[in-house]
Amino acid sequence: MNLERVLILGLNWPEPRATAAGTRMMQLVHWFLEKEFQITFASTATINDYSANLTALGIEQRPIKLNDPGFDEFVLNLNPQIVVFDRFVMEEQFGWRVSECVPKAIRILDTEDLHSLRSYRQKTDFKDNETDLGDWLGLDITKRELASIYRSDLSLIISEFEIQLLRDTLKVDQNLLFYLPFMMDKLTEKTCQKWLAFDKRQHFIFVGNGKHAPNLDAISWLNTTIWPKIRESLPESELHIYGPYLPERILNMENSKTGFRIKGWVNDLGSVMSEAKVNLAPLRFGAGIKGKILDGFKNGTPTISTSIGMEGIGREDQSKSLIQDDSIGFTNLAIEIYSDQLKWEKARTLGKNLVNEYFSKETFSGLLKNKIIELEKNLDRHRASNIIGTILSHHTLQSTKYLSKWIEAKNKA
Repeated sequence: MNLERVLILGLNWPEPRATAAGTRMMQLVHWFLEKEFQITFASTATINDYSANLTALGIEQRPIKLNDPGFDEFVLNLNPQIVVFDRFVMEEQFGWRVSECVPKAIRILDTEDLHSLRSYRQKTDFKDNETDLGDWLGLDITKRELASIYRSDLSLIISEFEIQLLRDTLKVDQNLLFYLPFMMDKLTEKTCQKWLAFDKRQHFIFVGNGKHAPNLDAISWLNTTIWPKIRESLPESELHIYGPYLPERILNMENSKTGFRIKGWVNDLGSVMSEAKVNLAPLRFGAGIKGKILDGFKNGTPTISTSIGMEGIGREDQSKSLIQDDSIGFTNLAIEIYSDQLKWEKARTLGKNLVNEYFSKETFSGLLKNKIIELEKNLDRHRASNIIGTILSHHTLQSTKYLSKWIEAKNKA
């Protein structure tokens, strides 16, 4: 590749020790580093204690502002060959400026997950796992997200379910989409031999940051419905809840008498995950790939979830033994796997196989490289064939540009 400089516009500074989105972003960062790119990471957010130290990796960190003409000068001087937008809202805010200032730059949207799909599922109040196409498309956030996908040269889609929804149901040109799940190292026999055995582990675990609505719902469901029944059958067991940004109402659920323990954020998630016996992920809505489930798999911790939680992780017939959608079924499965060593070991082996079959870093790293090389060689032709994207880009450049300039003028005043 003749490409040398990449600009990543982050919705937040990456927090790999706190969020799955942060883990995903750091995987992309390391991919660009391995390909010897010069990386500039810019964000409107504030750096906090959970933020990764990008400077230590040789990455320039650049704070930026919304509706600020100073961004234009910054991106012109940097002159990146690739610009990555971290979620569609960053493309909405900065896409037109990038197009105007560095029109030759390849514009890549990392969706993380389809935010509109997650919002739709939350609004349906968990009635079912089917997607009503008309209701989903009727949401404003869906239209915004799809427009962002069309305006970008390439969108990275983390879930196979979501790429099929876009490609097969909505007929989005497959050349605009690239399936890129979490990229994970192979779980070798040597790695697996280091895992603690069944009789060396204890307690249940749940992992999730408190800013993510599906996590808060899952914790509440565990507290009110699922955990009391598990505890009744396994009175010596505890459920340990880990995650940053937990709100007060969750912190107040701490109860040593019932074994419902709120542990908060932990610096080394692997250390506590690898000691737990069963990982619970009762997610009733959401989208994308759930990092908490893969965290369980890679630490040899059997993980059970729902249809939504396991969506995009292997074929449905492969993972069905780890899935229950109603509270009674979920509770019984949790008790069963926790108590039965043979079923526990079978679930652990299944998790390992799913990681190795569907999330190979080696495989997807090479495919992404080939796709970007192809874009570099045929960018003009690629854009010319994306008629909808061209129309949306023109409209956005006219409307968003002048709205932003009005805000700039108002701020000066």
